[in-house]
Amino acid sequence: MSIARPDTLFAEIIDFLASTPTPDDIIAYKPSDVLEQRLKFLLEQNRQNMLTAEEYKELIKFLCMNHFMNMLKIRARQKLSVA
Repeated sequence: MSIARPDTLFAEIIDFLASTPTPDDIIAYKPSDVLEQRLKFLLEQNRQNMLTAEEYKELIKFLCMNHFMNMLKIRARQKLSVA
């Protein structure tokens, strides 16, 4: 399995936002397959209490960025519903 660096998620989201996405693009956004696989791995390791300290920090970053993107998607949906 390819191991994604913890900062890769931030870089991917920054690149996405720098592309000036439309509200529809924001709603449709999904992390890359590599990042999705990494998140699944971290979540499974967490369920089994097998995360290292670094992996735990990485998981927290993933969850924070996921929350950020979910909030952004809510705002994009609100913007579309007003338009």
